[in-house]
Amino acid sequence: MTNRTKLLVVDDDPALRQLLADYLNKHGYDTLLAPDARDLAARIARFSPDLIVLDRMMPGGDGAEACRALRAQGEDIPVILLTARDETVDRIIGLEAGADDYLGKPFDPRELLARIEAVLRRKSGASALTKDAPVHFGNFVFDPVTRQLMRGSEVVKLTGGEINLLEALVRNAGKPLSRERLLTLARDDESGERNDRAIDIAILRLRRVIEDDAKQPRWIQTVWGTGYRFSP
Repeated sequence: MTNRTKLLVVDDDPALRQLLADYLNKHGYDTLLAPDARDLAARIARFSPDLIVLDRMMPGGDGAEACRALRAQGEDIPVILLTARDETVDRIIGLEAGADDYLGKPFDPRELLARIEAVLRRKSGASALTKDAPVHFGNFVFDPVTRQLMRGSEVVKLTGGEINLLEALVRNAGKPLSRERLLTLARDDESGERNDRAIDIAILRLRRVIEDDAKQPRWIQTVWGTGYRFSP
């Protein structure tokens, strides 16, 4: 018997938790439920989920802050953040917190399932570069096969969204890419609102990792009036 993919669903609404558990289990997942984000790290250690569905607003704490804390601890498990309103500000908060995707309430469980499967595909590296040779730049090496960024012998911790963005930039090295194009390349689905602010924040986060000076970037350059370009 093959191991089922494990999901951790954290939401303060018991009816929604049970509905999602029934639906996701029916589609082959092993779903653990939690009413709040307290002891989230301990739950992860015990259950070892492959992905977390995390509510943004809960009486016991802010899901975005819980996600931010996980990233600060070096935890790169994929996170889909559920927001009370499907608005730009909530999406920006999710990106800043390190979430891999976001979904506004109310939502159809089928859409959540599609988001889960898309994030897991990206995480497993199903989306490959056209060339498999590692790309060297500065002190870094990006391996498109393992989807890892290395600094020397050290693996650089990146979220799934940051890996997707870096992959899209490297795949199109030397080409100016619009924000809209980057959002499309960095995601497997065509759903969700596109906005320039979201991609600008994601670029800034990535620059802080790979650039010596994020304010004067060498590798990810701004192309005024267009978007961004990776310059090897």
